[in-house]
Amino acid sequence: MQNRFGMKTYAPPLRDTDARPPDLRLPALRQRAGETIGEFVHRRLRHAIMTGRFPPGIAVTIRGLAALLGTSAMPVREAMRRLATEQALDLLDNRRARVPDMTPMRFGALIDARILLETAASQRALPYIDAARLAELRRLDQTINEVYARGDIERTIETNLTFHRRLYTLVPDDALTPLIESIWLQIGPYMRAALQDSPVYYHGNRHAEALGAIEAKNQRALSRAIEADVRDGIGHLVGAKSLRAA
Repeated sequence: MQNRFGMKTYAPPLRDTDARPPDLRLPALRQRAGETIGEFVHRRLRHAIMTGRFPPGIAVTIRGLAALLGTSAMPVREAMRRLATEQALDLLDNRRARVPDMTPMRFGALIDARILLETAASQRALPYIDAARLAELRRLDQTINEVYARGDIERTIETNLTFHRRLYTLVPDDALTPLIESIWLQIGPYMRAALQDSPVYYHGNRHAEALGAIEAKNQRALSRAIEADVRDGIGHLVGAKSLRAA
């Protein structure tokens, strides 16, 4: 398939899922104090997309998501509109949405942007990482290894993002993490393929390198480890079958 610019896109055949979509397992998040139903639905769907729970090729309906979330259609419709503005979903009509098509060029640009932002964020965070936060990062890394060994794809993706978020958000007046999360949101649906296709993903090497660099307060080594972690984790999908036209 080609987009309006004549570029090939990854566009698997649509599978229309209606009431209680069988392919979606949404995370069991809790509603925060003061959070409206609309805000909660948006946060839950956003988190689901970011952690790979919305596979490419599935067209979800407002009715189906409302049934899955146990809510009315109105907050789901508004959440889908917000996610469309964040480039996380394409609205197909007034009742359905799907993950946007992805070109290898766009995917490569997103990976490059992620590397630039995350290496900069890690450099800014390094002076603020104390022994307690380093110990927390080590525990998260151990959890990643454990859930990956059990074959729990969703938990692996989720805990990996938590590892990176805990690192970057230490900076006062953090301005980079929201930008980083916007990229995670766009590439999240392809993280499942990354885990299944990569022979090197999450054997602890890159996170171990990052943790060693943090302990040594070595900014350059930390940047190298973060870049390698991103490339090993998902960069190999650029040009892969999962990003070629069906």
